[in-house]
Amino acid sequence: MTTTLPALSLLETRVLGVLAEKQRTVPDTYPLTLNSLVSGCNQKSSRDPVIEASEPEVQAALDSLRGLSLIVETSGGRASRYGHNIEKVLHIPTQSTALLTMLMLRGPQTAGELRINCDRLHKFADISSVESFLVELAERAADGLVVELPRQPGSRENRWMHLLSGAPVIEEHAPAGAASPSADVTVGEIAALKANVAKLEAEMGELRAMMGKLCAELGVNLS
Repeated sequence: MTTTLPALSLLETRVLGVLAEKQRTVPDTYPLTLNSLVSGCNQKSSRDPVIEASEPEVQAALDSLRGLSLIVETSGGRASRYGHNIEKVLHIPTQSTALLTMLMLRGPQTAGELRINCDRLHKFADISSVESFLVELAERAADGLVVELPRQPGSRENRWMHLLSGAPVIEEHAPAGAASPSADVTVGEIAALKANVAKLEAEMGELRAMMGKLCAELGVNLS
């Protein structure tokens, strides 16, 4: 029997991914406290996209996931702790959970990238093994949990993404040889462009002020 879930938000999938990741990488501190979970969600490394979620936002995501039985809360000590229930709800093996975890935490990846990134969660023997579990997730009797994306121009392998947040919007690529002005623009370059624009706007403001002062002194009206 398989389970169909409503589309989850980015933060909800991030919460699930963090719980599944930390279960394998730091078992001594799992289940996680809310504070540890927030830190894992906002982690700068091994996350795509990087987010900045607050405690109330993560708590709201936990409450929503608990309503879907995807989260288990345990009491004891000074703080509540939270664990995931992915395998029981979705009826998937630990290998598939590892793949979904990496897709939730790092976004679309090739089978080769998934094999490397999953190493601390599950050691796949080879890429064929990864692809086998991905196909199984894609061809579930109920709605598939992953999908293979169209190959990007210049790429040698197709990427996979999870479907826990709904079907992806496939962007059409321009014909080969067509200009793609934003394809190679980095975040740093965008920041530099914004800084240059701000500088030019400031200089323009100074020039206008100087021009207004000169016109006033000369008794010239430019309006």
